[in-house]
Parts: sequence; structure tokens; C-alpha cells
Amino acid sequence: MSEIRYGGQAVIEGVMMRGARNMAVAVRKPSGEILVHSEPLPAGLYNSPVGRLPFVRGLTMLWDTMVLGTRTLMFSADAALAEEEVQFSGPMMWGTMGVSLLFGMGLFVAVPTFLIGLVDRLIASPLLSNLAEGLVRVAIFVAYLLLIRRMPDIRRVFAYHGAEHKTVNAYEAGVTLTPTEVEAFSTRHTRCGTSFLLVTLILFVVISSFLGRPALLTRLVIRLAMIPLVASIAYEFIRFAARHDDHPLIRLLTGPGMALQRLTTEQPDSSMLEVAIAALQRVIAADAAGT
Repeated sequence: MSEIRYGGQAVIEGVMMRGARNMAVAVRKPSGEILVHSEPLPAGLYNSPVGRLPFVRGLTMLWDTMVLGTRTLMFSADAALAEEEVQFSGPMMWGTMGVSLLFGMGLFVAVPTFLIGLVDRLIASPLLSNLAEGLVRVAIFVAYLLLIRRMPDIRRVFAYHGAEHKTVNAYEAGVTLTPTEVEAFSTRHTRCGTSFLLVTLILFVVISSFLGRPALLTRLVIRLAMIPLVASIAYEFIRFAARHDDHPLIRLLTGPGMALQRLTTEQPDSSMLEVAIAALQRVIAADAAGT
């Protein structure tokens, strides 16, 4: 099997897979046809000497994942709605990404800081204040997942998320990529974005514990500035954990993230597995062809 680490994300009625130099997204159209789109990844981000440096690569991957994730979501929405022209970029994509970023930073960064700011004078020490803020942040994240998974459309996306994990697990195990073979594998994976987000939130708690208790506005600015640093450290941890996931200590450390994936994955049906397999096979072929 190749040394390349494949992964991706679920989209609307489909799956996006990313390889070393290419990506592919496969979507089940209302007609039942599987629409597959592939293209090269930005070489400047993925293959430049600077972009491959530890910690720097986490930042470049974070940025491209946001852009690529938004593009594939817009593409899948058009395909799932049977739009005549399926777009893969444009002003709508950038607007959607901007709104998503503002929502995420507001809900998971600003809101916990603001809530703790309301009662901060009642908390005995800076350490307890920062720990309380971290617990509120994690609680909001888990509550958000519990809430959105009650929506039928989101549960279908989570089923495609399970299909993505099963397909990558099957590929890494070296089995033939058919729905029957892939179905037996787990819906959880060490390199999952859910685990990455949980590690990021935990690192927020750890790092912020050393930063004292500044005024509310200063505290919020510090939290926003911490995002690139924390995300890059989390990315390196996830990479390391994926290479050593057979070690007992690594399994212990990644256990919470793997458990949390129960909220973001569902068991897919065979038609969903076909879509995930189509995406992975296309990106494997593109990487092998060197295009």
C-alpha cells in the first residue's frame, strides 16, 4: 500500500477525499448517478519547502481545508439539488466561508470568554478562571454536536462521514475497495477532524492557563490570536498519533476524540459507501498518474 495518507470530509450527499497532490469529491445526484470531480491541490501550499515544515504545515493545511471544505460543500449542494451548472468556486463560496468563520469564532471563542467575563470576579484564581472558560468552551462544542445531529439532513452528512472513515480504514488495511468489504470497518479514525477540534479545545485550556487573567477585551483578543498556534500544535499531535496509534499511551490520549466521533458519524448504507469509494479511487488514480 502507498505511504500517502488519504483523508477527507463528508459533504452533502457525498464525500471529498484528499491525497498527496490531488483531491476528488463524489456526490450522489437525485438521478442516482455518482458525479465525481477531481483537481490538483495547490502545490504552493502542499509541496513547498516552507509549507512542509512542522507547525507551519498545520497552518497551511488549516487554511486550505477551510477553503477546500467550503468549495466542496458548495459543489455538493449544487449537485444534490440537480443544478444544471455545478460550480466549484465563486463569490458565494467566499461569502459562505466568511460567515462560517465568524459563526465558529463567535460561538466557540467569543461566547465562552464573554460568559466567564460575567462571573470572573467570583472566581478565586486566574487558573480556575481559565479552566472554567475551557470547560464552557468544550461544553458548548459537545452541546452543538448533540443539537445538530438531531436534524435528519445532518445525520445523513454524518453517515457519509462514517462512509469516509470506513473507506479510508479499509484502504489502509489493504482490502479490496468494495461496499461489502468496506462495510466491516470502523466509522472512527485517528485523523478525524472531530478529534482535531477536541485536541484544539483542550490545548486552548492548557495554554491559556499560563496567561493570567487580563481584562475581558484583552482576553478575547488573546484567544483569537491563539487560534493559529493551537491549531498547528493540534495538527502535529494528530499526525504523530496517527503514526503511533498502536501504542497504549497514544490510544489513551486519543480516546476522548475517538469517543466523540460517535456524535459525528453514523453507519452508512451501501450506496453511501459506493460514493466514498468512488472519491477515494479517483484521487488514488490521480496521485498515481502524477497529475
